[in-house]
Amino acid sequence: MRMFLAAMFIIAISGNRLYAQQAKNNSEILSSAVIATIFTDDVVKQFNLQHPIRRVYSYQDQSGAYYLVLSESIDNITKKDTLHQKINAVNLKIDGNGLVKTWELKDFINSNNADGGQETSIWFWTKFCEVKDLDGDGNADPLIVYGSSDDNGYDDGRIKIILNYKGQKIAVRHQNSTLDEGRHIQVDAAFYTLPQTVQQHIKQLMQTLAEKGFALYPHEYEKAMIQKKLLIY
Repeated sequence: MRMFLAAMFIIAISGNRLYAQQAKNNSEILSSAVIATIFTDDVVKQFNLQHPIRRVYSYQDQSGAYYLVLSESIDNITKKDTLHQKINAVNLKIDGNGLVKTWELKDFINSNNADGGQETSIWFWTKFCEVKDLDGDGNADPLIVYGSSDDNGYDDGRIKIILNYKGQKIAVRHQNSTLDEGRHIQVDAAFYTLPQTVQQHIKQLMQTLAEKGFALYPHEYEKAMIQKKLLIY
C-alpha cells in the first residue's frame, strides 16, 4: 500500500507536467515497472482483475486523472501465438489516495454466436486503441478496439470498436467472413448522434482496418452508414 501511495504522490506532484504532455496525446502508456508499482496484489484483488494486464493508459482531463487497464487471459501458448479466451477493460479514476472504478467491459470467444465456428482467440488490438479528446470538449474519449480469430485467422473473426463517450459505451460490431452473405456490421443507434468529427474518426479507423487486411466489410457499407443503417449486410 505504501508503494501505491508513493506512486499516486508522484503522479500528483507532476500533474502539471503530465497535463502538458497530454494536451497533445491525452494519454501515456505505462511501463511494466510502473504498472507493477501501482497495480499491487491488493489493487488487483480489490478490482477483481482476473487476467494478466496487457496495457495501462494513464490519462488526465478536466474531470480528473484515470487509468485504463486492458487485460487478457492466457489460455494457451503455441509456437506461433498466445491464445486468449477472455478479455477485460477497466477504467479507474484516481480519487484521493485510492482508485474508483468508473466503467468496465468484458468479452470472450464466441460470445456473439455459440453455434458458429469455434473462435480460437480474442485480444485487444492495441495498435488501434487510443485515449484522446475526440470532440474538443476537454474530456478524453477512450476508444477500444479488439477482435477475435478462428482457424482461418482474421477471415471469420469479429471486430469490435467501442467508444466510451460521456459515460456511454457506443459500439460498431463487425463480423468478418470469407462469404459475402456472412459479413455484417451492427451499429449502435447512438453512434449516429455523435458529433460528426467523432463519427468520421471512427469511420476512418474502419477504413484503416480494411486497408491493413483486418476487415472485409459488406459492399457499399459506407453508403449504408451515411443512411444511418443499424444493420448492414
